[in-house]
Amino acid sequence: MGLKIFLSFMFCVGILAVYWFIPFGTIEFGTKSNDFNLINQSGDMQFYQNMRYSDSKISYRIFDCPLQKKNDMEEAFRMISDLSILDFYPINSNEEISVTCDSKNKLEGGLFIAGEGGPENITKGDKFNVILKGKILLIRDSNCENPNIALHELLHALGFNHSENSNNIMYPISKCKQTIGEEIFILLNELYSIPSQSDLTLENVSASMRGKYLDVNMSIKNNGLRDSEESKISIYADESFVKEIKLDALEIGYGRIISLNNLWIGQINVNKLDFVIDYNLPELEKNNNRISLEVN
Repeated sequence: MGLKIFLSFMFCVGILAVYWFIPFGTIEFGTKSNDFNLINQSGDMQFYQNMRYSDSKISYRIFDCPLQKKNDMEEAFRMISDLSILDFYPINSNEEISVTCDSKNKLEGGLFIAGEGGPENITKGDKFNVILKGKILLIRDSNCENPNIALHELLHALGFNHSENSNNIMYPISKCKQTIGEEIFILLNELYSIPSQSDLTLENVSASMRGKYLDVNMSIKNNGLRDSEESKISIYADESFVKEIKLDALEIGYGRIISLNNLWIGQINVNKLDFVIDYNLPELEKNNNRISLEVN
C-alpha cells in the first residue's frame, strides 16, 4: 500500500508540473490602439484614394447563403449603418453589393480563407474613384460575438485595404478581439458627406480663326458621382453668342470629344472666346463649367 500511495503522489506531482511549465495555449498582450496602420499611420486605408459608391444609400442582395451567414451579413450591414452615415437596403436585382456564400474550404499560404470581398467595377474620376459594383463571398462562419468575417469583407467592398495592425478588423488574419478602428468611420463619413451629384467639366479646349471662320476642339467629361442629364455648351465671341451645342446625358467617368470646323463668326477681330456649360441641376463644382480663351 505504501508503494501505491507513493506512486500516486508522484503521478500527481508530474501532472502539476506539466500543467505549470508546459504551455497549452497562447495569450497575446498589446496596445488597444485601433489605428489602421501602426507602422505608418499616414498610409492609405483604401485600395485607391477617395473610393466610394455613388450615394450613401447602397443596395445589396444576399443569395445562395445558409441562414447563419445570411444573418452575419445582415448584422454587418446594420453595424456599419449604425456607426456611419451609410444606409444599406436589400434589393432583388441590379444591386450594388452582391453577397454569395461558399461551403468549400479554401487554403492560401497555409491559412484557411475566411472570405473574399472588394470592388468589382470602379470608374476613375478627378476627385473620386467611384465604386459601381462590389462583391462579397463568405466562406467560413464567424465564431465571434460580432460577425467579424462579414464586417471585414464588407469593408473590403467599401474600398478598404488590409491593415498592418493586428487589433484592427482589417488585419489579414481574423481574431475575435479585433475591432473597427474609429478612423474608418471618420473616413467613411467624410467621403459620403459629399452629395451625390454629377460634375460636368470642360477639358482640352483649343481654338483658331481663319478670317471669319472658327475651328474648335474640346472635350467634356462627367467627373462626378452621378450620371448627368442633358446639357448644352454655349460659345461666345467677345460676349456675343455664336453657337449652342446640345449634349446627351453622360455616365460617371464618361466624356465626349467635340470638333467644330468653319464656324462662321460675324467679326474678324476676336479677342476672347468663352465656352460655357449650361446645366441647371446642382453639381459638385460649377467653376469648371466655363473656359475662356484669349488672343496670345
